[in-house]
Amino acid sequence: MSQQSIKRILVTGGAGFIGSAFVRYVLGQKSSVEKLINLDKLTYAANLDSLASVEGDPRYVFIKGDIQNGPLVEELVRTHEIDTIVHFAAESHVDRSISDPRLFYKTNVEGTISLLEIVRRFPHIHFHHISTDEVYGSIEEGTFFEDSPYRPNSPYAASKAASDHFVRAYAKTYNLSVTLSHSSNNYGPHQYREKFIPRMIYNCLKKEQLPVYGKGINVRDWLFVEDHAEAIWLILEKGKRGEHYNVGANSEMRNIDLLKMLIERLADVQGDNLNQLQSLITHVEDRPGHDLRYSLSSKKLESDLGWEPKHPFDLGIEKTIQWYVDAWK
Repeated sequence: MSQQSIKRILVTGGAGFIGSAFVRYVLGQKSSVEKLINLDKLTYAANLDSLASVEGDPRYVFIKGDIQNGPLVEELVRTHEIDTIVHFAAESHVDRSISDPRLFYKTNVEGTISLLEIVRRFPHIHFHHISTDEVYGSIEEGTFFEDSPYRPNSPYAASKAASDHFVRAYAKTYNLSVTLSHSSNNYGPHQYREKFIPRMIYNCLKKEQLPVYGKGINVRDWLFVEDHAEAIWLILEKGKRGEHYNVGANSEMRNIDLLKMLIERLADVQGDNLNQLQSLITHVEDRPGHDLRYSLSSKKLESDLGWEPKHPFDLGIEKTIQWYVDAWK
């Protein structure tokens, strides 16, 4: 697929954190795009305020709806002559998957199959599937590559792994055009408060307890969401069909170290007492099946498509903290 053919895009879950960043990126920087349809069910984690900057763009259309509503999706594909689907819509919070795994199966697996059935009927459409580093499981040393085996350890990760397999199977069986991407932990403005970074910032601002699982030694790689959005576009534009690409930032950090850094920066920004904020750290019982460390190699994305993150962690977290301070002050 050449750049010229990415004209009319259907984005699922475009009111979510990563989806909305992609919508803002495309409409803000890609004048070649003629139409962008945002289909979102508006569950608890969605926020249309994150799309205020694009509401007046004549190319942008928001539709409230479920990806499992086949007739609705088919109508959108037909009416707007869609040539590309970018599939973000998913349940993504591990804690919620532990308490309600069936919901994650229904949304992440059945929802993806529903979309693939539409692409079967409209095989000119390219389908890009957003996945996660969690499908690979935990790794104590080294890093994951695109050919690393899948070893999901949470219901969330299992549901994403299953949806990945269906995407590949549909592509092979029905000769569909697909690409997949696996990203590390995203952060940035507009993220829902249940996630680690916004939750800790919010609790610091409100002087509430800062709960940390176990000893806080779990390691995550942190990717600024705008860099992720750019990577997805490059995959759409230049990626090889049938391939998948890891999107990491090489910014690994233990949770406890990240929290202490957030505390120090917030104390400086807000003029708060550092010791008082540090005293709010509360170690709680570890999450069942908690993966110790995730690590992704982005060498394929960098060498094949020329991508590299533009936001080193210090810059990205500074922008993120300031956005939440302004939003919640």
